[in-house]
Amino acid sequence: MIRRIFDSREKNEDKQLSLRPDSLEKFIGQDHLKENMAVFMKAARSRSEPLDHVLLSGPPGLGKTTFANIIAREMQTNIKATSAPVIEKSGDIAGILSALKEKEVLFIDEIHRLRPVVEEVLYSAMEDYAIDIQLGQGNTSKSVKINIPPFTLIGATTRAGSLTQPLISRFGIVNQFDFYNIDNLKTIIERNASLYNIAIDESGIAEIAKRSRGTPRILNRILRRVRDFAQVKGENIINNKIADYALGRMAIDERGLDTMDRKLLKTIIKNFSGGPVGLDNLATSIAEDTSTIEDMYEPYLIQIGFIKRTPRGRTATASAYQYLNIDNDQKTFFDT
Repeated sequence: MIRRIFDSREKNEDKQLSLRPDSLEKFIGQDHLKENMAVFMKAARSRSEPLDHVLLSGPPGLGKTTFANIIAREMQTNIKATSAPVIEKSGDIAGILSALKEKEVLFIDEIHRLRPVVEEVLYSAMEDYAIDIQLGQGNTSKSVKINIPPFTLIGATTRAGSLTQPLISRFGIVNQFDFYNIDNLKTIIERNASLYNIAIDESGIAEIAKRSRGTPRILNRILRRVRDFAQVKGENIINNKIADYALGRMAIDERGLDTMDRKLLKTIIKNFSGGPVGLDNLATSIAEDTSTIEDMYEPYLIQIGFIKRTPRGRTATASAYQYLNIDNDQKTFFDT
């Protein structure tokens, strides 16, 4: 069955933004998380209280920012968004907090990158709805306590393990985002293909879903690029044939691994005898940033069982050897 919705003459304005669901009902996947959040938000609304502070953790591209915006919408309040790296001084966060209105949501992305001096200001703000500001310097300095309206802090992180315990303990709701299953990915493809005015059949949906690494952001990027190949090389419809061709041209294999994924695995096996290898050495060997390896590549490779993190470093698993057609016993390397 071919899925095609909307006339081709329809204006294509702001399509990227329209891909973001705006309610829990429209948000596909993360069902257990959604069910719990629906209860927490309903209870907070019934008490006319702000929602407790929320931590959203998980690999990039799983919908944490979208979910934060949905929470604000469902709580019928505004959301103010910022990113931890741009909050340099305690005065910066104090200014942001003091400008909040009652029950508003403050969203801080990459919250694991907060500076300690900024984090300390958040402690009292989250717990007591007050901030302490130091005025003056030296002997003339004094601390002034400023009350702020009750608010909800939503923090998003790809590295929950990097957060300090005092900060984690102040979040009343902690949600871990998981990679999406195939059925959820298929549903997202069907929905987004209609919004993009893309003709796609069931075989095309299945092919893209299995190569999307369980990640909606990657899925949407792949869908747009496969659409280009279908338009130029195919018949303006995405089926498994054109999807396989397009993804092959983009060097994305049947497991969703791309050139850098394979380079990372081969480097561990070829250069470091399968590991363990430290992250810094690995990053230098493949000319990639350590944070990019940790955030972008490792989570999926660990999830599918191709690498392991050990106290001594990263190691390749037997599944990785098999995937690359490498003799695990003799550690003989073959290019594929």
